[in-house]
Amino acid sequence: MTFDPRQLRIGIGHDTHRLGPHGPLRIGGVDIDFDQHLIGHSDADVLLHAVTDAILGGAAMGDIGMLFPNDDQSNLNRDSAEMLKLVTVTVRNAGFDLINIDCIVFAEQPKLAPYREQIKLNIAACLNVSSDRIGVKSKTGEQVDAVGQRLAISAQCVALLWKRS
Repeated sequence: MTFDPRQLRIGIGHDTHRLGPHGPLRIGGVDIDFDQHLIGHSDADVLLHAVTDAILGGAAMGDIGMLFPNDDQSNLNRDSAEMLKLVTVTVRNAGFDLINIDCIVFAEQPKLAPYREQIKLNIAACLNVSSDRIGVKSKTGEQVDAVGQRLAISAQCVALLWKRS
């Protein structure tokens, strides 16, 4: 089989959610003991939403809001890991394989380094791939903008997909 770079697809995902009082905080499917939580229609897992959008974007299959609209009551408090698993199956059935993802979580607090491996393992399980294909980094907001002022958490993800012939 000859390598054809035209079969590679890149997708990017981004999400931001406001922070509210009381925890826990869910990032990457992992509940983190923290004094705030993310606010959203679903479980507001900002990282899994960015991953979902990156994978959908790489496959040119829309975005999370198209598949799971926030005005649909069936998505109220919906588990973002469930949404990511459904998207993974849909994208695979459309002929795409995930090569890897690389993610950044932007949060002033909490520090995510102690949770990084657990987050990677959880995302890998949702995607049904090995965790060495998952990159997770965290950055602060340097006390600037909504992230830096602890009003919100954002995440970005890039996904590399392979379109099977």
